[in-house]
Amino acid sequence: MATLAAHEPTIARPTHWKDENPTPADLAHIPGESGLPIVGNTFKMLADPPAFTRAMVEKYGRVYRNNAFGGNVVSLIGADANELVLFDRAKIFSSEQGWGPILDQLFPRGLMLMDFDHHRADRKALSIAFKPAPMRHYVGALNHGIDQRMDEWGAGDMRFYPAIKQLTLDLAADSFIGIPFGEESQKVNQAFVDMVQASVAPIRRPLPFTKLKKGVDGRAYLVDFFTKETERRRAEGGGQDMFSQFATATREDGELLPVDEVVDHMNFLMMAAHDTITSSATTLVYYLAKDQAWQDRLRDELRAIIGGEGRTLGYDELGQAELTEMAFKEALRMMPPVPTIPRRALESFEFGGYRIPAGTPVGVNPHFVHHDPEIWDSPETFDPMRFTREADKARHKYAWVPFGGGAHMCLGLHFAYMQIKILMAHMLTRYRIDVAEGYAPEWQAWPIPQPKDGLRVTLKPLD
Repeated sequence: MATLAAHEPTIARPTHWKDENPTPADLAHIPGESGLPIVGNTFKMLADPPAFTRAMVEKYGRVYRNNAFGGNVVSLIGADANELVLFDRAKIFSSEQGWGPILDQLFPRGLMLMDFDHHRADRKALSIAFKPAPMRHYVGALNHGIDQRMDEWGAGDMRFYPAIKQLTLDLAADSFIGIPFGEESQKVNQAFVDMVQASVAPIRRPLPFTKLKKGVDGRAYLVDFFTKETERRRAEGGGQDMFSQFATATREDGELLPVDEVVDHMNFLMMAAHDTITSSATTLVYYLAKDQAWQDRLRDELRAIIGGEGRTLGYDELGQAELTEMAFKEALRMMPPVPTIPRRALESFEFGGYRIPAGTPVGVNPHFVHHDPEIWDSPETFDPMRFTREADKARHKYAWVPFGGGAHMCLGLHFAYMQIKILMAHMLTRYRIDVAEGYAPEWQAWPIPQPKDGLRVTLKPLD
């Protein structure tokens, strides 16, 4: 989990900001290690984050101290830890100060970088974009765009990850921003790619030729683009796309959100939706290609709902795709798009028998918990039946947290389900997805999981 010892926000300091930065001596009672001078365990973590976490848990237990990205962090591992930190009954864990060191130069003032009352007010204002009327509009745009792209892909060999990434961008350009695919949307996409890659760059200053410099430049381009677009849409009147909804969103007092805040929210939510859906769709396609029986079950379900190849999956039919939703949930368990979640403790607290002082950067690890054999039988096996209603009720509520939890539960989670179900409806009723026997691509775990070879699949026309 990344952190800096003394992070300063780029925007005005909120009233709950804590100046305490625990010294190594303050955390010495917590088992762990500091790693190499200056860099700590940064490069060891980046080489294989899941393996690093497993090794630390085996050696030190489910509360451990680590030094990486310039400072100490205390990791809290388990479903109970997820509930403590994400549900945050006592309101002592700051998301802003947790994510800030990683994202503040790139995505300041996004919903994930807000806390408490400010977060609640902006989340309520932005939720207008996910009401039934806009969602019905998005369904039409998604069906149209995905239907066209399935024909363009055609049967044959392909690298799925770059293809779905481009499709997701094009869909976002239409549903989210309301601009047609072209040179401008390609520039927008590249800016987001640069910003996401910069989020875990080991060098945390935007020096020339560094990843962080490319990310900061990408942000500057998008700030200019979204600022002009916000002003234009307010002058001309809003549309049904998500950006227009944000541009005209108001707080409880009826005041429009400031333009710069609309821009920051749009920057963040585009990144969150675009890259996480790309990652999770790729994971689902991989596991369905490996498990033909489950692929057939989803195909049969979706054919029964839409009535045949390539037909529209309507807004009112989304709830019928229960097996598809279960398979998507299992893919999110296997490969959560946000593998770790940072926070900063505003007050001292106790967990796992340790007293953790105020100001400590802490983190939970969804990926580890999603593969915890104490929670899941055969956790490395793809099995969507884990997500029947009965199984969900029997399990700890915070054992599965791909969308986070508590006040910061992902605002766009229903949009994610919707897009994946529509993608599967068009894809599985046209093609069978295959991979080579024994194929097991290597995955880049951070910042958002993706197969290093792009995921090589074969689309075969159905008999």
